[in-house]
Amino acid sequence: MGPAPAGAENREAAGEPEVMELALEGTGKEGKKESSKKHALAGSPVEGLLQPVKLSRAELYKEPTNEELTRLRETESLFHSSLLRLQVEELLKEVRLPEKKKERIDTFLREVNQRVLKVPSTPRTELTDQTWLPAGVRVPLHQVPYTVKGCFRFLPPAQVIVVGSYLLGTCVRPDINVDMAVTMPREILQDKDGLNQRYFRKRALYLAHLAHHLGQDPFFGSVRFSYTRGCHLKPSLLLRPHGKDERLVTVRLHPCPPPDFFRPCRLLPSKNNVRSAWYRGQSPPGDGSSEPPTPHYNTWVLQDMTLESHVQLLSTVLGSALGLKDGVALLKVWLRQRELDKGLGGFSGFLVSMLVAFLVSTRKIHTTMSGYQVLRSVLQFLATTDLTVNGISLCLSSDPSLPALADFHQAFPVVFLDSSGYLNLCADVTASTYHQVQHEARLSMALLDGRADDGFQLLLMTPKPMIRAFDHVLHLHPLSRLQAACHRLKLWPELQDLGGDYVSAALGSLTTLLEQGLGSRLHLLAHSRPPVSEWDISQDPPKHRDSGTLTLGLLLRPEGLTSVLELGPEANQPEAADFRQFWGSRSELRRFQDGAIREAVVWEAASMAQKRLIPHQVVTHLLALHANIPDTCVHYVGGLLDALIQSPKEASNTKGRMVMSQGGELVMVPNVEAILEDFAVLGEGLVRAVEARSERWTV
Repeated sequence: MGPAPAGAENREAAGEPEVMELALEGTGKEGKKESSKKHALAGSPVEGLLQPVKLSRAELYKEPTNEELTRLRETESLFHSSLLRLQVEELLKEVRLPEKKKERIDTFLREVNQRVLKVPSTPRTELTDQTWLPAGVRVPLHQVPYTVKGCFRFLPPAQVIVVGSYLLGTCVRPDINVDMAVTMPREILQDKDGLNQRYFRKRALYLAHLAHHLGQDPFFGSVRFSYTRGCHLKPSLLLRPHGKDERLVTVRLHPCPPPDFFRPCRLLPSKNNVRSAWYRGQSPPGDGSSEPPTPHYNTWVLQDMTLESHVQLLSTVLGSALGLKDGVALLKVWLRQRELDKGLGGFSGFLVSMLVAFLVSTRKIHTTMSGYQVLRSVLQFLATTDLTVNGISLCLSSDPSLPALADFHQAFPVVFLDSSGYLNLCADVTASTYHQVQHEARLSMALLDGRADDGFQLLLMTPKPMIRAFDHVLHLHPLSRLQAACHRLKLWPELQDLGGDYVSAALGSLTTLLEQGLGSRLHLLAHSRPPVSEWDISQDPPKHRDSGTLTLGLLLRPEGLTSVLELGPEANQPEAADFRQFWGSRSELRRFQDGAIREAVVWEAASMAQKRLIPHQVVTHLLALHANIPDTCVHYVGGLLDALIQSPKEASNTKGRMVMSQGGELVMVPNVEAILEDFAVLGEGLVRAVEARSERWTV
């Protein structure tokens, strides 16, 4: 039996007579008169009421179509409920870009293309001779050291193409960004431009000349610089429309070399392309040791070379598969709500798009899947796959000259190779960030499998910043202290590789240090770096210390959290020296009840509240000892509710008891009224604390 016709339920509820001519055939005149009255009643329009729909017998008992049956089966098996499916579909409608806005954006992109191609050329000069630049524009790059070989001249780009999520149809609102690759002509590049930041210097000068001429064009409402994914060596130029469409779109121009200009074999993770003699002013070591590798520097060059090939790959995989595009959009919302896609090393929307392409190539995702199925499949893969141990690759070639996954694991904490086999897509992703992504994926899968009524709200609608996701949070400020930390930790190769970014250079060592010190107390350690804000073309680029605050989140284990003892090896073992070196003056020899003499660290904590804050003592001690970061630069947030919980208890000690006479003796008995008053104060305080932390749900 088919579904009930539209409006049937409303007619039954209102008591309206149904028109069933076949049921009245063969009756007498009274039946015909009654039928005619019903026809007249049904045919008379009543203002403000929905009229019944006349359906034939074939339409009334029509069997459901294959599409309707498939939708019902999908809803039952994949969405757990019709409500969840409706919520997902409504969310996708909200984040998709409307067609009317696409037409206006396409018009703006065509104008950008024409204006970029018309920028005039400049004469040939040395890279260090930048007097040809007008006074109203600055080079968007820290040129340290300033002296570098090579020549530069500006020529109009060989081509300007749209790359990224806008072309693929996977961009999500509210902020619409369109990436355009501006291919620099071969004539302005030289064979050895991959050495000593020469390519990045030319790239920055190319952008500066574009910014000067486009900034004078009244067609643009805003022309500003920004860093590409937080990388200080790769600025980009931001263009916005003029007038009422200023917030419609932001176009990001990315200069890049011709796809086959640099040889990939020179950009392997084991190769060096920043000489110590140039960067540090030191002559090569005379003992015959080789230069330190520069894997991140090489990766950033490769990223510019593969912009076009990556968009072609994603276009082939996603194509007309609407379910895959919906899945990518849902994953971007999922990442944004957890702030996992922000700043340098974030797990960006581009990475999840490439991950979907990988799962399609391995047949773990099919092109006919819905967006919700793609979301579940990717979250399941992230929750069960550790890319810090076993990397993955999109490369299908069996060429023996290609580097192995083991070579990339030696240079990077997280490994995910592109289709060329030379570029690690996760080169900037730290192990802490990936473990945080894994942790959130596990929680999300448990939420989906649990079929909670508010699962959709918690999964995709509720913001989950670091202050909500972790037990304790610490802020390191000012960031200039990390420069001293790099000196203390002797991170010269990392600074040379990262172009002087001492925040990124020190981050890996600091997280490893704290993970080792917190030990069994720690379940997860994550970090967050706010994205560097854009700046005017007439200003110098922001320095590394201007990127705000480095935030670390600690997710703690209840087991062992309140232990005041760090037990080390026995005094006669060789590991005892390493233990003393790690803990410094805190380490001391102690004799235990079993007669063993061991190295140990004892933390001062009298109450349970102080024991829960032992991680604070561990963090400040290790940062001061090993990284030269004083406790005044560590702003620790933890145990804020302890004072709220303790204050009523202290009040009860003073007024919660009273003296009474029982049998001629004075005894102390509880004061019930005072205790109830304390509980009321506690409840009001907890409510205020929760309301202060509550925020409005946004997508």
